[in-house]
Amino acid sequence: MSEEGIEVPRALASGPSAFIPAKEILIEGLNQDVLIESFLSLGRVDHLTMVMALHPSYLSCFLRIQQALFELDGPLPRDWRHYVSVMAAARHHCSYMVQQHSKAFLEAGGEESWLGGIKHAPVKLRSLHTLNKLLAHRPWLITQQHIQELVCAGAEPRWSLAELIHAVILMAHTHSLCSFVWGCGLNPEPDHIGGYAFHPPSPSHIPRSPYSPAHEDGRQELVDGAVEVEVLMKRMVELQQQQEEEECTQEEMVTRFERERSESIPTAVVRGAPPELVLCLVEEPEFRYEDFAPRGEQSPPIMRAQDYSWEDHGFSLVQRLLPDMGQFLDEEFQVVSNLTYNRMAMHEDVDTYTLRKALWNYIHCLYGIRYDDYDYGSVNVLLERSLKVFVKTMACHPEQTTASTYHAFWRHFRHSEKVHANLIVMGARLQAALLYTLRSITAYIK
Repeated sequence: MSEEGIEVPRALASGPSAFIPAKEILIEGLNQDVLIESFLSLGRVDHLTMVMALHPSYLSCFLRIQQALFELDGPLPRDWRHYVSVMAAARHHCSYMVQQHSKAFLEAGGEESWLGGIKHAPVKLRSLHTLNKLLAHRPWLITQQHIQELVCAGAEPRWSLAELIHAVILMAHTHSLCSFVWGCGLNPEPDHIGGYAFHPPSPSHIPRSPYSPAHEDGRQELVDGAVEVEVLMKRMVELQQQQEEEECTQEEMVTRFERERSESIPTAVVRGAPPELVLCLVEEPEFRYEDFAPRGEQSPPIMRAQDYSWEDHGFSLVQRLLPDMGQFLDEEFQVVSNLTYNRMAMHEDVDTYTLRKALWNYIHCLYGIRYDDYDYGSVNVLLERSLKVFVKTMACHPEQTTASTYHAFWRHFRHSEKVHANLIVMGARLQAALLYTLRSITAYIK
């Protein structure tokens, strides 16, 4: 066609991720069954699926929850489901997710004008604005009053509790997926804006992804990375021995939680303005993440996991209001919490439970959730500073994730292990946001 003068679009990116070499993702024969399952479910194998396929047991679970949220019978029409996700993705300036759900929204019969700005959407959808921004950036501020304004008899327009819980899960699910997209450096799909060009790149100027790190001599980094692995292995063993020998008082446990929660962790530089296709869908773009308890300021009340947890409270509420969805979410939390290959970098037969637990609880700590029976001193021992920077950036303002943030931590680990860390952040963030909202719904019902 090009010989006949017809311009043919060419993909700009060389693989699914700007952070992970394509050869490490597209290994021949790897996870073919789960990729076929994805193709049959979605009609394509997108970059998100390819990267997630590094962990096939999680991908299978993810595909089931995607189908349940967007395809199975439920209180919200299918086009609305995708528009709610468009609104949610726009909060994190995630052009990838906005374009994915915009396309699905139109395929489901959605009104194209709604994508031209939030002001064109129905009032009922626009009434989710406050809940959407709080879920994305500061879920601990969600109260019973926010729920009441949407579902009480005098609300106009009024949401049913089933509709609202569906919308809340869609928003929280999409916010957490934005963390994964930014945290794994996903490149635009070939049919996305920014994913193709109408001219071949010249050999001297291959366009660089906005994520891509500059070339560096990595020999010293490999040596340092190997030392870091050995230090971490030693710390894990020592920590386990110490916890078996010592009994920490409740007062000391609280002190260690507060120390971890108030630690100052700098995050990456703020990116430039998002593209117009995203910005037009965001109200109050200046409303962003702020630390749960900025140093020296009065903090909101801590959520004690013993007072409101997914297992004892959230699960049954979701099951009651949106049958089977509680089961799908519970499976996701179980899979991501228990996912392990018993290896760490170059070491095999390693019990990584303490490390995975430290990651999960650190994210909940950032969100003001405390486990009374957990020693938060473990977080400081196991999570070195560059990892904390990455985790906090990805969980709290993922749009600020950069290549250097990704490459700075776990320098001797496999990319699949870094993707595993991303899955833990995504799951922990999703559960934290849901817990605050479900607690407010529970209070309203009572």
